[in-house]
Amino acid sequence: MKVTKDMTMGQMLDMDRGIAYILMQCGMHCVGCPSSIGESLEEACAVHGLNSDDVLKAINDYLETK
Repeated sequence: MKVTKDMTMGQMLDMDRGIAYILMQCGMHCVGCPSSIGESLEEACAVHGLNSDDVLKAINDYLETK
């Protein structure tokens, strides 16, 4: 499993609910917000002023440990 920046938040959370914890650790605390589910990772990071490459790496590092 690997996440890409164009995947939606909903797709990522369907893939593995543990990704929500990673997103919250990165500063994205609205993971459960209904409007966030349709946003891509890149869009959600832009809204929160986060570097999407850093968040993507954290998610994929997490998935590699599973």
